[in-house]
Amino acid sequence: MGEDVRVKVMVVEDDPEVAIAIGRKLKIDGHEFEIGDDPLPVLARLEAGTADWDVMILDVGLPNVSGIDVLKRFREAGSPVSVVMLTGDQTAATATECMRAGAFYYLTKPFRQYELGSTVISAARHSQLRRQLARQSSAPPDSMIGTSSVMRKLRASLERLAGQDISILIRGESGTGKELVARSLHEHGPRRGKKFVAVNCGAIPESLIDSELFGHAKGAFTGATGDRAGVFVEADGGTLFLDEIGDMPSAVQARLLRVLQEGEVRPVGGSGVRTVDVRVIAATHVDLAAAVEAGRFRQDLYYRLNVVTVAVPALRERLDDLPLLAAHLLRKHGGATPPSLSPQALEAMVGYGWPGNVRELENALLHAIALFHDEVIGPESLPVTVSPRTARLTAPIPAVELEDDELLPLTEAKRKASAAYEKRYLERVMRTSKGSVSEAARLAGLDRTNFRRLLQRHLIDPADFR
Repeated sequence: MGEDVRVKVMVVEDDPEVAIAIGRKLKIDGHEFEIGDDPLPVLARLEAGTADWDVMILDVGLPNVSGIDVLKRFREAGSPVSVVMLTGDQTAATATECMRAGAFYYLTKPFRQYELGSTVISAARHSQLRRQLARQSSAPPDSMIGTSSVMRKLRASLERLAGQDISILIRGESGTGKELVARSLHEHGPRRGKKFVAVNCGAIPESLIDSELFGHAKGAFTGATGDRAGVFVEADGGTLFLDEIGDMPSAVQARLLRVLQEGEVRPVGGSGVRTVDVRVIAATHVDLAAAVEAGRFRQDLYYRLNVVTVAVPALRERLDDLPLLAAHLLRKHGGATPPSLSPQALEAMVGYGWPGNVRELENALLHAIALFHDEVIGPESLPVTVSPRTARLTAPIPAVELEDDELLPLTEAKRKASAAYEKRYLERVMRTSKGSVSEAARLAGLDRTNFRRLLQRHLIDPADFR
């Protein structure tokens, strides 16, 4: 989550020094927080429906009610709050109990400041996803989703431009949602009662684009068995969206310029003209100014289209919106009871660059929906391009075979096999994390202290993997 997002945190910790240290870190990070040492008021707010925090940092050992019991109550109530457990107990059994009870993560005291900060951000991101999935969405299946600062600026620009009947050029990478921006301009403008017609100029063969745009008369060319009006006539009175305008052939650019200047359309093979009143919104993923310099795009047409430019941000520039987008797409494609994403899957998605933007995100979730087997989508269901570390980590580890001359008691044989498997797993997770103990511990679902203890037990040196 970005710097402009404030996270609401509830800290339940009965050690005053630890509580003060947590509060100091949360204040530095700009979060809104409350601190308490008794879980009963927290449970009362849960029952009253006012437990509206994003994250709860919860000590395991608390008076009156144990932290694990509080965690279970939150999970049983279906609360979207992500709970981070905190304790001085460094045994693996406690960590396992917390994670099985539904904790987002588990930190041991003394915790590192950066570890607390990154955990709170990740936990808040997962809360946002769960809250959005639980909410009844009023957004249409195809609508602009996002509350990040760049999306707020984009919406403000569209509100100012929607009522102005001028040509607009939308710039943005493929898959960012340029057509959604054009539709928003149309639906909030004076032409909203008329048609919105979208044409992808790059998808039409050069031999047919004249006919598609301007229409044709019967017999104008082989296969023209009847008159065709063309999209300018079809959009008369409304809005015509010309996507990928930079791919338009030069000869067609000249005819398009004439239509924009004169407001008249002459069909291919026809003798008459027809007056049209169309608002044209164009879009491109290429730098049209550079195309003009290179002679690939007409300068006069560029100026005609580029009265105002609207830039659509890439998904990597608004990752704060990813939980909202993911929830929207899961509801769109996930059926009556859409699945959620595990914290690990969401973190893998946030860490990916998304060169294909929202379109690639939608395809990745369709892939995951087709492969998942539970109520929650894990990282193993995501495409390998999105979650390569998990794909490598979850690849089968070779089975441990007993030597032919070795016939041990079953208990001893199982112990040796388990130890060998554990060592191979640790080596694999260290290779995946390139020697980072913190990252390896996160992938393994263990706290850093216990993970280090396992490395020492198997004589594994993190430096060997860097």
